[in-house]
Parts: sequence; structure tokens; C-alpha cells
Amino acid sequence: MRSNRAKARAGVSMAATLPMLVGALALGIPAAHAADHPLRDLLAGTKPAWATARADKGATSDGAGMSARVYLRGRDAAGLAAYAKAVSDPTSASYGKYLTAKQAKARFGATEAQVAAVKSWLTAAGLKVTGVTAHYVSVTGDVAAAEKAFGAPLHNFAKGSKTYRAPASTASVPTSLADAVLTVTGLDNAPHMVTHDDRLPPPDTVFRNAGPFSSYYGSKTASTLPDAYGTKIPYAIKGYTGKQLRAAYGAGTRTGKGVRVAITDAYASPTIAYDAATYAGKHGDAAWKSGQLHQVLPKKYTDTKACSASGWYGEETLDVEAVHAVAPASDVTYVGAASCSDADLLDALGKVVDHHLADIVSNSWGEVEAAQTPDLAAAYDQVFQLGAVEGIGFYFSSGDDGDEVASSGTKQVDSPANSAWVTAVGGTSLAVGKDDTYLWETGWGTDKANLSADGKSWTDFPGAFTSGAGGGTSRTVAEPSYQKGVVPGALAKANSTAGNRVVPDIAAIADPNTGFLVGQTQTMPDGKTQAYSEYRIGGTSLAAPTIAAIQALAQEARGGTPIGFANPAIYAKAGSKAYHDVTDDPTGSGLAVARVDFVNGYDATGGLATSVRSIGKDSSLSAVKGYDDVTGVGTPASGYVESYRRR
Repeated sequence: MRSNRAKARAGVSMAATLPMLVGALALGIPAAHAADHPLRDLLAGTKPAWATARADKGATSDGAGMSARVYLRGRDAAGLAAYAKAVSDPTSASYGKYLTAKQAKARFGATEAQVAAVKSWLTAAGLKVTGVTAHYVSVTGDVAAAEKAFGAPLHNFAKGSKTYRAPASTASVPTSLADAVLTVTGLDNAPHMVTHDDRLPPPDTVFRNAGPFSSYYGSKTASTLPDAYGTKIPYAIKGYTGKQLRAAYGAGTRTGKGVRVAITDAYASPTIAYDAATYAGKHGDAAWKSGQLHQVLPKKYTDTKACSASGWYGEETLDVEAVHAVAPASDVTYVGAASCSDADLLDALGKVVDHHLADIVSNSWGEVEAAQTPDLAAAYDQVFQLGAVEGIGFYFSSGDDGDEVASSGTKQVDSPANSAWVTAVGGTSLAVGKDDTYLWETGWGTDKANLSADGKSWTDFPGAFTSGAGGGTSRTVAEPSYQKGVVPGALAKANSTAGNRVVPDIAAIADPNTGFLVGQTQTMPDGKTQAYSEYRIGGTSLAAPTIAAIQALAQEARGGTPIGFANPAIYAKAGSKAYHDVTDDPTGSGLAVARVDFVNGYDATGGLATSVRSIGKDSSLSAVKGYDDVTGVGTPASGYVESYRRR
């Protein structure tokens, strides 16, 4: 799932509070010396929380192999954070004064001297340098050499049912390199893998929806099924199309012309060009023009089994088709990572920034905050800040398991959506009526109850929680300035009296029961043939590209000038008519839809399953008037896109 983030160096007394400083938009905190190594500086967060004395299984063999990345701090880390904040703040004199990728590298990137010094130190310790990028130096070697380089013993620790290597104390670097090194990753070898946030099983075998369906909300009533909340309920939507979403979110005549949107996921669908073109032709979207869809892919892929590579094909398909459906004239670049690991996804994000491939970046993947480690967190935030100074905005799905209690046992948010430097996108259930009329939205949260054996009632109605938009209060990221005065104190201070980052920032359609129709080439039930087919899908994986596409429309309305990191502008409009203020009770009575599914996922040979899906029931989270931790400031209304037009 998702990854981590924090600040690079801190003394022993600061280590516990360091992650809070990240959310406060701080970077480049003065280093403090390790008590037992007076000529070394600690790299805070490099000893993972799970590496406890109780879990310690003893020293790792000196000869065991390992690999690591030493992330480079660059010329002016504190200046990078400060400038990223200034160019993103509509009230700042520096607002919108972005740098080119070349200028950003020259002003904030690592110097040749820093890189040379880091390489010399690592090789002197016995490690082999295997690569150098604008962001890090990668090395391989044995444990003994790593311990010498980073001043920390490496031990084996129990983590769940498995054992992994990790530092037994916080890693450090020579004081002479304190201004060159941001952090190190790879000293612990526990898996750092994210998952995508769509609500669909990996389509190794074709997935299809059974009917009956509604073509718009309420168009077909389940008249023969039991009542829910005292009334007959409609069947689930067959799947909204771009025309319906554009109407619901006030696209008007905007198409995203001249705006570049990037999408990052793992791997790459081999049929994406065909699928996207076929889908657009079948549903009235503008035809893709030659050169409008690009792919930037790695030379080879890894961990295809562990990451369920084919499942990511559906994610890419959803993201590409949703962006084009809502912003049909935008230029789309898909940047595929070599795997679902944080390291490879960081490389994909780095490509977007280093080459300024787009102004808007949609990302539908992540992991729970508890799985974060501050070393990777620091690396993520550095990329996001570099993007901000170039006028690049990152949009991350907030997660699909509500408060995460059902999935993890702990109430928490997801990452990287919890970063103070990205726009976290929450999810809704959307009702679009006849003639593409916007009816209402609720926060996305679903309780499911099955039809009883006699067909006369719903078993244990309203049933059990199945999924919902991620949100809540971070435990590690401090409250950013743009949320103050908008986010209620009860939310901001839920985990600390000082206040923390609350997720999400904005929202859009996510409920798979009121979801989006996508088209994809999939393997047929015979396991041999492949064919294009369509299915309804949801999740905040749908919300993120939808918002990214709407931002493309807004950038067009702005005359093409990049919006950049959008959160200060998004919160500046809070409470205005630019947003639908979403609540869980827009009609004054309970809401639900009926759904019929193929038991085997693709045809009726395995039977049918009928259920009722309650709407607006997101674990312990609630969508209420004003800001909330399901939908943020709300969803784009008819005035949102044009609110970015310069007057």
C-alpha cells in the first residue's frame, strides 16, 4: 500500500516530533549530533517503529547482501520548502512565479560536489555505487559495509509472521555530509508496496456487471424487491459517462485544451491505446488525436506477481478514460512505474518533475499511514515540493476503506494523500438525473445486505460496511496553514492539541454503485481469448482522475497558466458557490440502491446475487455541512471551473 514521509535529520530529542514538522511545510531542519557519535548526524526515521527490542532476533550476517538509496538534500532544502509555499499561495507576491525544471534543478538540486562527496563516502565504506540520479545515489554491498557507512547495526526483527532486516538504532552520516544527505532508504528490507484504489478484482478473467441497471439515477426502480428505508429503491447505475460527469461538475464548454495531465501507476496495459479509442467512440467522447496519449515506461518490470500486475492494467484504463471523458482535449501522459514499490513509484514521479511532463498529476494508489516510514516520506515530499516550484500539482486518492478500522484495526488516514504537499481527493455517491441534471451527492460509504432466501426481505438490513472514501486526521503530519480556519478544530486536534493535517481536501464521484463505465480488453472465461468489454467501476481511483481532469478545465479557464499546488486556492474558495456542500442526508431520508451481480464475476452460469447497498454510510466518518473528513470542502459545482478565470 502507500508510503512514508518525514524530515531527514534531527537529534534524539527531536525524533518523536519530526514528522509533525513535515506537515508544517518545513524542510531542512538543523541537524543535531548523535550522542554516541559526536562527528555524525542522525537521519531521523531510519529506524522503523516495528524494529523494537522485543522483536529483535539478533544481528544480521555481515556478509548478507543489501541495496539502498541515499537521497540527496540539494542546495537549499529550507529554501525549496519556502519557495514551494510562496508560489502556491494566492496571497503571496510570488504566487504563480514558477521555475522551469532546469531552473529548479539549478536552484535547489544537488551540486556536483555534493554528489562526489556522497559517492566517495559510500565507496570508502565498501559499498558499490550502482546509479546516480538527480534525486539519489543507489548502492549495493554487504551488511558490514552498510553498518560502517551509516553508523547503525543491522539486526533481524520479527514483523508479523515474518522476519526482516532493519537498523537497530537510527542511521547517521558524517557531519561533513549533513548538508548533502536527505535520508537513506533500503536499510530495512520489509516490503514497501502500494495498492491501487479502484473497487474491482484484478481482471485476470473478464469482469462484468449483471443487470438490471439504471441509466441515470432512479431511472429503473426495483419494484419487485423489498423496500429499503420505507420505500422502493432504484437499481444501481450501469455506469456514468463523461457527458454526465461533465454536466454534474460544471464543465461547461471547457475541454482542457492545451493542458497537460500525467497519470502515474505501476506497469502498463498493452491495450490502452485501443481500449481508450474504442471507449471514446462508443460513448460520444471526442476521438483521441494523434499524439494526444503518450506513455513513458521503464525498460523492464519487476515484482509482477507480488504486485498483481494485471490488476494495474484496469487502474491505468480507468484513469486514462476518466481524464479524457471529462477533459477531452487535454494532453495525457501515462508514466508507468517498474513495480508497485515506493521506490519505483518515486522514480515515476521524479520523471514527471525532472522533465516537467505535465502540470497536473493524477495518482490513484497508496497505503495506510501506519505503514509509513519517515525516510521514504522525506523523499516523497521533496519531489512534491520540486513539483510545486515548477507549477505541478499532485492529486492523490484518499483510499477506499473509510477510517481503515475494518481493514487495519486502527483508525487512520492513507499516504501519500496525507502529505501536506498534495491534494487529497475524497469520494462521493453521485446522483445524476434525467437530462444530465445534478440531483445530489453523499459521502461515499456503503453498507451491504443480501436478499433473504425467500426474497421478501434484506438479511440484517442495513448490513455490513464494505467500502467508503478514506479520510480522517493524520497522526504524523502537522496542520498546514491552508487548512487553518476552514477545518473544524475538533477534526484538526483529534490526535494532537497542536493540530494535524486532515484528509481529504476535495472530492468527486467514487461509489461503485453510482460509478463510471470503463472499457478494457480482458481475458475471456475460456482463459485464452481476449476481447474488449465494459464494466462499472468506482473507488477514489475514479475521484482522483476526475478532479485532475476538472483542474485541467480550470487551468484552461485561467488562460493556460498552471494552477500548481492547488490546496491554498482550493481552501480559499471554501464555503463559496464554487462547491457542492455534500452531506450524507441530502434528501431527508435514507438512500440505497439495489444491485444484482454475477456470482462468478462474468456470467449467470454461477448464479446471481442480489443485494441492497446503502448510501452515505462511511464507517465512522460523516459528510456534514461545511468541511468534513469524507468530502473535504465539497465537490466542484457549476462555478468552480470558471472561478479560476483571471479577472
